[in-house]
Amino acid sequence: MPKTTKATPATNVTRRGMFALAGASAAVAATPAVAQSFGKGFTHSVASGEPHSSSVLLWTRFVADGETTLKWQVSESQDFADLVSEGEAAASPGRDFCTKVIAKGLSPDRWYFYRFLAPSGTVSPTGRTRTLPVGPTPNFRMAVFSCANFGFGYFNAYAHAAEANEVDLAVHLGDYIYEYGGDTYPAENQRHPDRSTAPGDEIVALADYRLRYASYRADRDLQRLHQVLPMIAVWDDHESANDSWKDGAQNHQSETEGDWETRKEIAKRVYREWMPVSDEPYAAYDVGDLATLFRIDTRLEGRDQQFDLAGIIAGKETPEAMVEALTTFRDGEYVNPERQLLGQRQEEWLGKGLKNSTERGATWQVLVQQVLIGKLSSPKGITGLLGDNVPEFARARLTAAAMAAEADVPLNMDAWDGYPAARNRVFDAAQMANANLVVLAGDTHNAWAFDLAHEGKAVGVEFGTSSVSSPGFESYLSALPPAVLESALVGANEQLKWADTSQRGYMVVDLTPEAASCEFRFVVGTKKRSTQLAATKRLNVQAGARVLDI
Repeated sequence: MPKTTKATPATNVTRRGMFALAGASAAVAATPAVAQSFGKGFTHSVASGEPHSSSVLLWTRFVADGETTLKWQVSESQDFADLVSEGEAAASPGRDFCTKVIAKGLSPDRWYFYRFLAPSGTVSPTGRTRTLPVGPTPNFRMAVFSCANFGFGYFNAYAHAAEANEVDLAVHLGDYIYEYGGDTYPAENQRHPDRSTAPGDEIVALADYRLRYASYRADRDLQRLHQVLPMIAVWDDHESANDSWKDGAQNHQSETEGDWETRKEIAKRVYREWMPVSDEPYAAYDVGDLATLFRIDTRLEGRDQQFDLAGIIAGKETPEAMVEALTTFRDGEYVNPERQLLGQRQEEWLGKGLKNSTERGATWQVLVQQVLIGKLSSPKGITGLLGDNVPEFARARLTAAAMAAEADVPLNMDAWDGYPAARNRVFDAAQMANANLVVLAGDTHNAWAFDLAHEGKAVGVEFGTSSVSSPGFESYLSALPPAVLESALVGANEQLKWADTSQRGYMVVDLTPEAASCEFRFVVGTKKRSTQLAATKRLNVQAGARVLDI
């Protein structure tokens, strides 16, 4: 198995865009980590997203006694001497005082500065953003994040990426917030003493979701990331409720928490208020002749309900009976050709998009999405490796996954593995388009690299990022050395080429006409603020090869 290499703190890095990082951060650093009230004025700095070659979305929040008309400005210089785009936007109570505008008429492949101005003369912090290139593009770099649970510790992955200042775009694959109450995940004994979110209970109502985003967005490292980089973001489940699907969620109980459709629409609404995103459920972004990024929704747009492996073996008294039940499932309902993950409309849109991307000559087709698409089964006998501190929900899932391995059933029914027919249709579309597929995934809190194959042919690769702060397998399998677990996982899964199951961090994905590479970056921890890296691992795929260089 490939080894990780030690890394040193990021210092003396290249300044992409020459933004005066230290001088611009005073307003961010002064923001409290958590507060019930965030006062008035520009309460949560600025953010940008949805970049295209001639436009970008700008975001801020301005709290006042009523609706306020703000001015916004975009300039190529930090002193705003010459404005290239400007206009007005309303910050109103109806959108929790958040405002979003599209700055148009920009030039491609260019860094810009932006700001908002209130009628009183108050000025927001200065943000920096970037448009996408057109035509020949020699390289493009993305910092990729997932699963940032505030209570488990500091967002050092965000801090490192902002300090390193060496990418063109931030990409967030979901679980940007978590919906749980203060004693659930993390539990009281797991929570960092300085990292409590508001409100204290699980979020269900409109005011709850808004306060939770306000609490997260008060984090200085998250604010800084948004301030210096545009972001493309997708939601996963915890932006609504754990293990959500289009008609429900594991962590939604209608008898006590009301109608799911109401809660889902509230979650969508607040996400779109507080995030620098469009209201479109999925979208494509052209990166010159280098790539097309496809932001897709595998969670709420068209997902059918997840299979329940634990439910399949419930009541079975012997291992043989469990394996028999799982084998019947594997050969029957599991391969139902009608099951959807994307939904028919989105699936057709993606197929056309892949074809259009290759026909226009783009080298890479990149799926910006939430859950693992590579095939992943549990090593047999893993239940004997569980420690004493495994949460009951994790123990039940891992036990079911271990039994599933005996029946040749994958371990995670919440990932693409739970929707094999839907995955086959996407791979069919990729092969028909002759795509160079690169899939980005989050959700698992661990790091992965897969070769993806379909009907005996290579279809692309997948890079799965570790979490920003949410714990991985090391918290459930504490009795097992990570290297042993990683080796067992790679050995049990033909497509899996590398894994890290014990570190937090993010990925930097670098695209060139010749190759796509991923550098997995692991921070030293999350219990103290630090921008030091503990280790890195770099993997590459050559254009047209569709398999990793291992």
